[in-house]
Amino acid sequence: MFRFQEPQYLWLIAITAIVVLLFLLAEYVRRKRIKKIGDHDLVNLLIPETSILRRIWKIVLVCIAIASMSVALARPQFGSKLDDVTRQGVEIIVALDVSNSMLAQDIKPNRLENSRKFIERIVSKLENDKLGLIVFAGEAFVQMPITDDVRSARLFLSTIDTEMMPVQGTAIGKAIELAAKSFTKDEDISKIILLITDGENHEDNAVEIAKTLKEKNIIVYTVGMGLPNGAPIPKKRGGGFMKDRDGNVVMSVLDEQTLITIADETNGVYVRAGNSADASDKIIAEIGKLQKGEVLKQNYSEYADQFQYLALLALILLFADIIISEKKNSVLNRINLFKEKENTGSKNK
Repeated sequence: MFRFQEPQYLWLIAITAIVVLLFLLAEYVRRKRIKKIGDHDLVNLLIPETSILRRIWKIVLVCIAIASMSVALARPQFGSKLDDVTRQGVEIIVALDVSNSMLAQDIKPNRLENSRKFIERIVSKLENDKLGLIVFAGEAFVQMPITDDVRSARLFLSTIDTEMMPVQGTAIGKAIELAAKSFTKDEDISKIILLITDGENHEDNAVEIAKTLKEKNIIVYTVGMGLPNGAPIPKKRGGGFMKDRDGNVVMSVLDEQTLITIADETNGVYVRAGNSADASDKIIAEIGKLQKGEVLKQNYSEYADQFQYLALLALILLFADIIISEKKNSVLNRINLFKEKENTGSKNK
């Protein structure tokens, strides 16, 4: 990545055009004065040490030096400078249910879309914390490893869909078990699993697995997506709703009791999420009460300055302009590589 810290100084490059114009004006005046003395070519023969080529080179060096110094003053900066900063924070693993039941529309537009919004609200309030993301249905997978770049969660959230899971179902136990393994080994920092689901667990004994997390000082905050009355599950294709083997419409009902029990077993809290921000605010408030440890964050906020190279170039060019004379070098002019050859030719004659 490239930028100028002080781009207003780039206007100084226009000085080179003024210098060139002054040089051309000086040469015009010089020629006019020579014509008053006599023929231009004849006068140049009388002063052979003068060199127009040297004057041109000197003005070119000055112009490049001015341009280089102007760009240097604008402070060009390449890439970004990586800094390690230690802050106080917690570690959070979000376990998001992406089973087909999350397509139920008892919360508009559906449970999964509201889960995305809920996580985004949480992410917007996090500053010095680490965040990871796990998705689950019949199986659980790490979607985003734990990182201090919590804003990247938005990118991963945009790719989440129920079709990404090869095995359907709701295995809450597998999700929180995988989440517990995804934390860092730092024991001085609070570790939180944020479980977002409709609570319909069909695959394992999530409550028993939650009891083992308490021994590891891992807290589970549970978020219920849906309403106790439930709602049918829309088909992904063809319209209508999913039906069981008997042809009855499948109703997905929020199982709050399971989520409350999981939270209680780990000294966490349960909230029911809706379209408002109340539930996310409550979770943020609970996180703020926890012990925060030192979190190593890597910031890319500072850029590496490159102006020193251009400033050095400008100084070298200005020094070269000073030592280069406008007159021809009398010592070098005495050297005639063809003198011996000419004399030899004359002797042969």
